[in-house]
Amino acid sequence: MALLFGMGSAKMPVNRSQSAHGRVLVVMGTRPEALKLVPVVRALRENPIETLVCATGQHREMLEQVTELFGIEPDFDLNLMEADQDPAGLSCGVLRGLGEVVRGCRPDWVVVQGDTTTTFASALAAFHERVPVAHVEAGLRTGNLEAPWPEELNRRLTTQVAAFHFPPTERARRQLLAEGVAAERIRLTGNTAVDVLLLAKHRLECDEELRRGLERRFSFLEPANRLVLVTGHRRESFGAGLERICRALRLISRREGVQIVYPVHPNPCVREPVFRMLGDCGSVRLIEPQDYLAFVYLMSRTYLIITDSGGIQEEAPSLGKPVLVTREATERPEAIEAGAARLVGTDADELLEWTERLLEDGELYRSMAAAENPFGDGRAAQRIAETLTALVRSGDPPPGATE
Repeated sequence: MALLFGMGSAKMPVNRSQSAHGRVLVVMGTRPEALKLVPVVRALRENPIETLVCATGQHREMLEQVTELFGIEPDFDLNLMEADQDPAGLSCGVLRGLGEVVRGCRPDWVVVQGDTTTTFASALAAFHERVPVAHVEAGLRTGNLEAPWPEELNRRLTTQVAAFHFPPTERARRQLLAEGVAAERIRLTGNTAVDVLLLAKHRLECDEELRRGLERRFSFLEPANRLVLVTGHRRESFGAGLERICRALRLISRREGVQIVYPVHPNPCVREPVFRMLGDCGSVRLIEPQDYLAFVYLMSRTYLIITDSGGIQEEAPSLGKPVLVTREATERPEAIEAGAARLVGTDADELLEWTERLLEDGELYRSMAAAENPFGDGRAAQRIAETLTALVRSGDPPPGATE
């Protein structure tokens, strides 16, 4: 697929002299991390700061969808992809591999995003090398270490390691202050997920050839039917929770005039129950994970979204799509408070009830679809790049990571 942005960087050796203008190392492991960090890399490269990218290889194929789409060739690749990899094994690999990269290129700052195992392990590796860490999408909390698992712990620990914090919302900023983070080490930015979505949406609207290609790819979509788009990958839902969701989807699929499309995550703990329980449902189309532009196209075509994805909770309000969140708790309550999303958990009856309400109650549907996106205005990456550039140029890293 053609590049969405004209960005790129050549392969570079690890051992390099320090850049005259300073150097930032951006680390990404999963597709959501890459998507949310791409606009940050793009904005940083508009400044005279050398910006390097390290991919851990945690989700090889899904990450490459993003890096190829946006024209970013990682400067360093830890190549950590393994079948059935657990968080402990991945953490060890990131600590060893990123530690070597940091020692070789000596960045002024390391930038991490979100709540993955890559996020915390990368932050800890940088801390061990006495390099300050900037945390994008900081301050999100559920207050429950079990939900989401292990992401809630990853976020909390990354906050302890990070020297600067970029919360996406006022609620997240207040949470950081309540945990003792100094106000001068925080900048409220909005969420970079909105930045990427708006750029992708513009591309789809302006590129007729791309749009026609996606129409052909998804020619199985029935224009007369209301599309329900489903995703699911959270570890805390593996097993009984995911099976309850699938039972509800089977019942939803029996409704006349409804079509379900489910891009199935590659994790075997997701694929086995999904294909076993939904593979024979005629109005359910199970497809492989899609590249980003294709998924934005599906979101734009859908009637409503059922998901446990944090990123989709941030994106869907900008497209006017109601979201039913299949989690017991969310660290993004702003979408629920704004009326754009509803938390239904993994209870089959609750999911079925709310899906039917949105299919039948036009007033409820319109109120959720019209909710304003509370996650930003599309300029989060610009604010992050401005702050990082000033921090690098100051030559005086804040306390907490280098003392």
